[in-house]
Amino acid sequence: MDAVHRAGIPGVFGEVRDGGRTWRGASGVADVATGRPVRPGMRQRVGSITKTFTAAAVMQQVEQGRIRLDAPIGDYLPHLVPGERGRSITVRMLLNHTSGIPDYLPYAFPSLQGFPTSPDVSADSLDDNRFRRFRPAELIAMGLAAPPTGAPGGPVGVYSNSNYLLLGELLEQVTGTPAEEYITRHVIARAGLRHTEFPTGPRVRGPHPRMYEAFYGVIDPPRDYSVYDMSWVGTGAALVSTMPDVNRFYAELLAGRIVGPASLAEMQRTIPVRALDGSTVDYGLGLHRFALPGCGTFWGHDGTVWGAGTMTMTSADGTRQMSVAVNLIRWNKPDASGRPQPHPIDGALRTLYRTAMCD
Repeated sequence: MDAVHRAGIPGVFGEVRDGGRTWRGASGVADVATGRPVRPGMRQRVGSITKTFTAAAVMQQVEQGRIRLDAPIGDYLPHLVPGERGRSITVRMLLNHTSGIPDYLPYAFPSLQGFPTSPDVSADSLDDNRFRRFRPAELIAMGLAAPPTGAPGGPVGVYSNSNYLLLGELLEQVTGTPAEEYITRHVIARAGLRHTEFPTGPRVRGPHPRMYEAFYGVIDPPRDYSVYDMSWVGTGAALVSTMPDVNRFYAELLAGRIVGPASLAEMQRTIPVRALDGSTVDYGLGLHRFALPGCGTFWGHDGTVWGAGTMTMTSADGTRQMSVAVNLIRWNKPDASGRPQPHPIDGALRTLYRTAMCD
């Protein structure tokens, strides 16, 4: 962690579990202006780790017979996904990102369009949206209006937050309860998490770091976005948690205590999915499969929102776990061709992950 901090991350903190042993640590600062130190138990915006919680909630409803994995989404939400798309896109395709519905982010944040080749890219829309309250249907409509990323059910998925906002609307439709409330009662509470919640306003409750966004050098120096209305990601990436809570959640999920064995097996059926950064990941239903060479297979998810990054992994047998948070994100600057260049932070984080997860 000290090496990650020296490489350029203001603050890094996390927890590693191995059987009955637990290690917690932190390095660096929570606030670059005051030098306030970062602490292991701080709260963090965990970004797309939220997707695993949402997927687990959907699978609970599958188990109760209210949702069918391979039913068209138009059967449930014809007002949001009408016509042929509603008939051809299934619930499973939303969960594993093979729906072909593109991400709404470039349209909700128009000043970021054209990165990295356009000279007009700026952080203006990040600042404009800081206190904007988006409705899920508004963001979903942006995604549906954009050119599809492929035919529904293709062999390779394309990661899209639009899918998980639709799943939030699906949960509300079948349960009669707002999705955030359902997930809180039936996933967060079932896992015994005490410091995990959907934020009700733009501020994070409790001790937390400031969260610095660089957006690949567009924002220099990086800007603090720790105060932000998270309606722009909702059931896709809005959760606030701690690293001990994140570890506990994945331990409970992979032990079959959040969903049953058949549902967990469905969640662990992976396909290749193209991530927002252009890389390809093995993705199931709200779960990533990670492979560290010479070390084994791990399950979890990564998450980024403006200024905050989190990575969590649990070994296939459930004995070894790691959750790590950083308070600077998108530090790689592009070269003349627009390709983000390696940074010492990348190598320092890889070393941290291997040290934490590999015996």
